[in-house]
Amino acid sequence: MKLIHSTPIACFLNAVTSLPTNSPSTRLDWLEEQLLNYIFLATARGERLLVGQIILLKQFGSQATLHGRLKNLVRKGYIRLLEDKEDGRRKLVHLTAKADNHYEQLSKCLISALKK
Repeated sequence: MKLIHSTPIACFLNAVTSLPTNSPSTRLDWLEEQLLNYIFLATARGERLLVGQIILLKQFGSQATLHGRLKNLVRKGYIRLLEDKEDGRRKLVHLTAKADNHYEQLSKCLISALKK
């Protein structure tokens, strides 16, 4: 097997795992990270995301699981839910400054890995 410790992806993964970790109460689990990535990419494409749209994403789990994870992301400070001006029953999902910082740190890790 070929050693890959010096490849850019290995450097990136090492850098990500060495980032200062948040306290256990704000650390993201795998599913929360995937949901946050989904929300981040949709936001980057200029899409408006509703809670109702997210809890229908079967690739991430059941509606109950997704609803719970969204609540965790709100509690941990990565997203906020805002009332839709057109229909107050709907909630729009927005990234917070904490989420922006999270992706900024990941970007720095990627840039650093590519320079090596």
